[in-house]
Amino acid sequence: MNREVTLPLIVDDRGTLQVAAADVSKLLRTVGARWLHLVEAEQEELDEDTVAALTIELAKLADRIDVACIAHSSGGTP
Repeated sequence: MNREVTLPLIVDDRGTLQVAAADVSKLLRTVGARWLHLVEAEQEELDEDTVAALTIELAKLADRIDVACIAHSSGGTP
């Protein structure tokens, strides 16, 4: 089960690379899910506790990105 997550490359008028926060959040969650899948399928010699801890941290980071974007778009502060 190989799924690719692609991020669109968006460059502003100054040449600065921009990526949609939703895409970054999705990428973080997808990486964690892929690691968990590998552990469950025993396809890689990965430590289950380490993978679980890293996946949780990736999800927390994705949540913080989502909350910050919601706050920004609603005019509030996270």
